[in-house]
Amino acid sequence: MTRARRIPAHYRILRPLLASALLAFSATSLHAAPHERITTLTGVPFSYRPPEAVLEHIIQLPGSVMVALDGETVFEGRPVHLAEQSLHLTITSRGSHEIVVSSGSTSYTQEVYTLTGALSILPPVVAIVFALVFKQVVVALLAGVWLGSLFVSGFQPIPSVSRIIDHYVLETLAGSEEGADHISIIIFTLLLGGMVGITSRMGGMQGIVNKVSHLATTAKRGQLAVWLMGVIIFFDDYTNTLIVGNSLRPLTDKLRISREKLSYIVDSTAAPITALAVITSWIGFEISLIDQSFKSLGVERNPLGTFVSSIPYSYYPILAILFVLFIILTGRDYSLMHTAERRARRSGKVSSDTALPLSHIDSEAIAAAPGTSPRWLNGVIPIAVVIGITFYGLIHTGRSAIAEAGVTSPGLLEAIKESNSFTALLWGSFAGCIAAAVLALCERLLSLTETVSAWINGIRSMLNAIIILVLAWCIGKVCTELHTADYLVHNLADILSPRMLPAIVFLLAMGISFSTGTSWGTMSILIPIVIPLCYGIGGAAGLGGGEFESVLLSSIAAILSGAVFGDHCSPISDTTIMSSMASAADHIDHVRTQLPYAVTVGVASLIFGYLFTALGLGSAISLIIGSIALLGFIVIIGKPVNSRA
Repeated sequence: MTRARRIPAHYRILRPLLASALLAFSATSLHAAPHERITTLTGVPFSYRPPEAVLEHIIQLPGSVMVALDGETVFEGRPVHLAEQSLHLTITSRGSHEIVVSSGSTSYTQEVYTLTGALSILPPVVAIVFALVFKQVVVALLAGVWLGSLFVSGFQPIPSVSRIIDHYVLETLAGSEEGADHISIIIFTLLLGGMVGITSRMGGMQGIVNKVSHLATTAKRGQLAVWLMGVIIFFDDYTNTLIVGNSLRPLTDKLRISREKLSYIVDSTAAPITALAVITSWIGFEISLIDQSFKSLGVERNPLGTFVSSIPYSYYPILAILFVLFIILTGRDYSLMHTAERRARRSGKVSSDTALPLSHIDSEAIAAAPGTSPRWLNGVIPIAVVIGITFYGLIHTGRSAIAEAGVTSPGLLEAIKESNSFTALLWGSFAGCIAAAVLALCERLLSLTETVSAWINGIRSMLNAIIILVLAWCIGKVCTELHTADYLVHNLADILSPRMLPAIVFLLAMGISFSTGTSWGTMSILIPIVIPLCYGIGGAAGLGGGEFESVLLSSIAAILSGAVFGDHCSPISDTTIMSSMASAADHIDHVRTQLPYAVTVGVASLIFGYLFTALGLGSAISLIIGSIALLGFIVIIGKPVNSRA
């Protein structure tokens, strides 16, 4: 007689809740909210511009055009004037509203759905809390995306679920120029995984480990090797993260360095060094935002010179890189990182027992093939090809773009500024795959079938991370649609003051970047706001000369610093996810162990950097004091990691 299986208590509790949810779903309309509907927040100004198709139609009509919000005229004039500007509107009540654009007998109606402002911060907050509490990043991100979708769809459960796929995922990957960039990152990641698969299978990675092991014979030297490589590959954070983590992971495993520590060093040298170096894939984006802000004010100023002058005020990226070095040289750790390092040294377990690594690039399927002779050159050459071709691609695409504009003989810096980093990354990763395959076949280390199989296994190991990456982009799109950053800026703008502006901008940038997981998004939001704010507040306060220059440069640097903070430690940041992926670390373990270190540097940057600057201290003195304070903190709070039980 078969005994009936007992239903667990928590399932019995959930069953009526699920039944109620299904009834609610069945009572809801299956019609999704129209994609052309605008979602905005009560009391928060938003910019409205009719769709291009509408503008193209009405601009051909004679007479004037009128725009009305809920029956109240907000614009009346020539169609060409409407086409040249955006209307700045504010709605103070919740619910549905209508914007009507009319010209003669022709009219166009667009629905505006207004939400309570506080709701805009819930999706990223829920995603972050769920990720930290339940240690299931996929579920956490899905929860955040669904909650945002629920708000945007007007609290319709079923449409909000379907919208995750047919809107957020689809638009994230194929809906715009940004979608093409996302596809490029995915392909680059998969190709790099395939290259590492071949390189590992033919013994190249093991050869690197054997070679470097003669120098990096201790855990301290191994960590220093990771740090140095992270600083050397400065021109792109994605390239940095994926190459450093994948290349040196076998070495750090051998030296009993925890995956949490590896992913921390990788993450803390990727975005920070890319943000500081002038010849990087970030430079064109940063300078274009600065230049646009200056032009909007009618200010004649060199944007590149302004950016370079602001670098000494980029306290967080500078101190983050130095902090990693201090941690390595002192051999001390604290908080959860100390626990992880002691586990790795004592037991050899580089990951915790509950860890779910984002990638399994070191799995049996792509371990060195039996009988292969590990050769370090077979590991170095494909990596060097990736770096070399990527750098060449940055220069080539930049010079091609400049040549199309009619400029001849551009310099290296100008070429990097105008480069297409995504194209360069694709060229580099594909060239790396070819180089690895040619080496494996020409040296007869692998057969053609084994080479293809290793390449596919390397790609397969990245799929879990790609899913998380796509969901991270989706929640970024949710934050854009809900105007999360606009809400934060609107509610914090009133507390800004001239000399305290950099410190408050830094905190604001930290909050936005951590909540949305994007550094570029944070910069694109704050730079157009903060630069005019500096001129406005500085002029009203009578600041001039060096004092105004200090406020302006440190405010620009504060945006970059705060943006980098979230980019390299937020659990929903693509760079943070890539660091976990490249290091084959559990993503939540990586975030939980890294966060205390990131917060420590963030507090030091605020106090010894931007607050000291507000008191009149120079950036060099602030950096020296901040560095000494961080080193002292490590010596006092940190504990040595002993290998003996």
